[in-house]
Amino acid sequence: MPAKPASRRRRSADDASTPASGIVSGSGAALGFEAQLWQAADALRNNMDAAEYKHVVLGLLFLKYISDAFEARHAALEAERGQGADPEDPDEYRAARIFWVPKEARWSYLKANAPQPTIGTLLDAAMTAIERENPSLAGVLPRDYARPALDKQRLGQLVTLFSNVAVGGEAERAKDVLGRVYEYFLSQFASAEGKKGGQFYTPQSVVRLLVEMLAPDRGRVYDPCCGSGGMFVQSERFLEAHGGHIGDLSVYGQESNWTTWRLAKMNLAIRGVDANIGHGDTFHADRHPDLKADYVIANPPFNDSDWRGEQLRDDKRWAYGVPPAGNANFAWVQHFLHHLSPTGTAGFVLANGSMSSQQSGEGEIRRAIVDADLVDCMVALPGQLFYSTQIPVCLWFLTRDKRGTPGANGRRLRDRRGETLFIDARQMGTMTSRVQRELTDADMMRIAGAYHAWRGDPNAVAYADEPGFCRAARAEEIREYGYVLTPARYVGSAAAVEDCEPFEAKMERLTQELAQQFAEGRRLETRIGENLARVGWPLPKNLGYR
Repeated sequence: MPAKPASRRRRSADDASTPASGIVSGSGAALGFEAQLWQAADALRNNMDAAEYKHVVLGLLFLKYISDAFEARHAALEAERGQGADPEDPDEYRAARIFWVPKEARWSYLKANAPQPTIGTLLDAAMTAIERENPSLAGVLPRDYARPALDKQRLGQLVTLFSNVAVGGEAERAKDVLGRVYEYFLSQFASAEGKKGGQFYTPQSVVRLLVEMLAPDRGRVYDPCCGSGGMFVQSERFLEAHGGHIGDLSVYGQESNWTTWRLAKMNLAIRGVDANIGHGDTFHADRHPDLKADYVIANPPFNDSDWRGEQLRDDKRWAYGVPPAGNANFAWVQHFLHHLSPTGTAGFVLANGSMSSQQSGEGEIRRAIVDADLVDCMVALPGQLFYSTQIPVCLWFLTRDKRGTPGANGRRLRDRRGETLFIDARQMGTMTSRVQRELTDADMMRIAGAYHAWRGDPNAVAYADEPGFCRAARAEEIREYGYVLTPARYVGSAAAVEDCEPFEAKMERLTQELAQQFAEGRRLETRIGENLARVGWPLPKNLGYR
C-alpha cells in the first residue's frame, strides 16, 4: 500500500545532492527507502507545480532504469565476448527484453555532465535517441528538460540524487525497486495534486481489492480508462503471487489524456508488461472495438457530464438503454459489458449514486441490467479513499455467465443465477492521515474472501450470510426494493454483542475508571500551573488557582 506522505519539511537543495538516510547504492538498495528518496527529490522541486514536476522526475527515473538494465546486460555480454557475444549488438538486448540505449543516453554519461548548464539539452537528446532506437517508446518520453524555466542546477542535482540508487540491475529488477519507487512517486504526486491527481492514480488499496476479487490469472484484461496503468500492474502482481507467468495475461487499455497515457506506457515498460495501450477518447474513438475481454477492471471518471453523449444516441453499446448526456456513469457500465467475453467478469468503481439514481433514465438502465441477471456483487466502500474526491464510492461486479461455466482460467464456479451478493464495507479501513483512508490487508481479504466463498471458487471456505456485512439476495427481493442496489438495504444490521457483565459490577468498574481519570487530570493541571508560574505566568488566583 502507498506509504504515508513524507514530512512537510523539505531538505535544502544542497542536502538533496547526497543520499537521504536509507538510500544506498548498488544491490543493497533497502526496501522501504521510497519515502526518503521522495523527500530528497521533493526538496529540489522548489516552487515548481507538482503536475509539471511529475514528468521531470518520472522521466528521469525511467531513463535511469533502462540505462541500469542496459549496463547490466552490457557487462554480461562483455564477459561472453570470447564466446561470440557482441555488447554493441542491439538485438542482444531486445532478445532479453531490454531496451537498447545509445551511448549519448547512458546514465554514466549524463551523470558526468550533471553539473553542466547543458544538462537539460543532453537529457532531451538522450530521450530522443532512446525513442529512435526503440519504436515501442515513440512519443512516450518527456523531451522538455532544456526549457528555460527549468532550473538546470536543480536538474543536475536530481540526476546526481538518482545516481545513488541502482534500479535496473538484475537484483534490483528482481525486487521491483524502480516499480516501487515509481508507484510511490505516483501516489505522492497524486496526493500533492489533489483532485487532479485522481485523473491518473487510483489508490492502491482500491486497486488491490478489485484485483483480489476478480482474480485475473489467465486471459485478456481490459481497462478502457487506464490512467497510469495501476490496474495492470496489480494484475501482474496477482498473477505472479499465484504461480502464474507474465505472459498468461494479455493487456489492453486506453487513456484519453496524452500525458497520462505516457505515464502508463512508462509504468508498464519498467515492469516488462507487454501491453496494447491506445490513446484517445474511449467513447468516441474506441481503440479496441472488437475486443472481448475475460476481465474488465476500471475506475472511470465519476459523474462525467462532458462526455458528449448527445453525439452517441444510437451507439450499439447501449443495449440496456441510452445513457443520459449529462452523466456518463451508465455509458461506462454498458461499455464494460459490451467488451466482456461470454464468460467474462467486470469489476469497477462508481459513485454511490449509481446504485440508486432514478434520474434521466438511469433507473431504467439499472433495472434492465438487473433483469438480465448481470449483477454479481455490489460493495459499498468507506469515504475518503480517493485523492480526487471525498464522496463515498462503490464497487460493481458484473458477469455475463452466472451458471459457473469455466472461463479463461478453467475454473468452474457454482450456479448462482438469480442471486446477487451485497457487501457493506463502509466501516472498514484505517485513517493514514487527517483526510485519507486506506483499506487494510485484513479488510481486503475479508471482502474478497466473502465474494469467492459465495460464488464457489475452488478452495474457498463455505459461504454464510453475515448480518451487517454481507448477504446474498434473490432477484425478486431486488425488484421489491425498486432495483436499488445499495448494500445497506440488504445486509441488515450487525448482530449486537451480548453484554454479560452485571449492571452493578459495570457501574462500579466505570466509576473507578472515572475517578482515576479525574485524579490524573488534577495532577496534570497542577503540574502545568507550576510550570507556567516558573516562567512568570501563574494562573489567576481569582479563578481558584494557587
